[in-house]
Formats: sequence, C-alpha cells, structure tokens
Amino acid sequence: VQLQASGGGLVQAGGSLRLSCAAFGRTFTYYTMGWFRQAPGKEREFVAAISWSGGSTDYTDSVKGRFTISRDNAKNTVYLQMNALKPEDTAVYYCAASKPPSPSTVLHTLGGYDYWGQGTLVTVSS
Repeated sequence: VQLQASGGGLVQAGGSLRLSCAAFGRTFTYYTMGWFRQAPGKEREFVAAISWSGGSTDYTDSVKGRFTISRDNAKNTVYLQMNALKPEDTAVYYCAASKPPSPSTVLHTLGGYDYWGQGTLVTVSS
C-alpha cells in the first residue's frame, strides 16, 4: 500500500483545513487508518484513528472536539478535518495504515502501523 497525504498549508489560528490521504496498491478497505503528527524538535505523536468500517474512531485528547477523522472506502481515501486550529497544531501530518488485525492497544503507537505516507505540513499562525 502506498499512501499520499495532501491538504496541508498555512492557516491562521481558529481556521480550518482538511487533510486527505489516498491509498494506492492493495485495497485498504480492511485496514485501520491513522493520522500522526510531528512538530519541530518533537517526536511523532498519535492524532486520530478510524476502523476499517468507519464505525470506530479515536483521538488524542488535545484534538477531541476539533478534529474529525473519516474515510471513503470507495475512494480509498481517509480524511482529517481540522477545525479551530491552534499554533500548537503546527506539524507535519502523516497518514498511516494498519493491517488487520489491528488491536486497539497498539493504534496509538508508531509500531501499530505498517505503511506510512510522506507527510504534509500544517502551519498555524497566531
């Protein structure tokens, strides 16, 4: 599976962006998908995950109520809608795919994912 993230850019605090991650190659219908981010000088951290059916989602506490992860399996694409952006959301955002089975206990970790996209930069100005 190859993943291609897009949609990053420069936005003012309080604004919105929608990131997209397109999957190519093997069907990703049964893969759990996740978004991670890495701010300058910091480790890559979990942001959100969505089950293969879209019926289950999970978020890190700092984005709950502001970010929404969704997917369209017909288009092999996962999205991250980001609202009420804050300067501390500035980071390179990466999408990732986890082959089934995908235990929920590992989906917050880098090791829980098998494929990674190249990242897209989100910059939030104050």
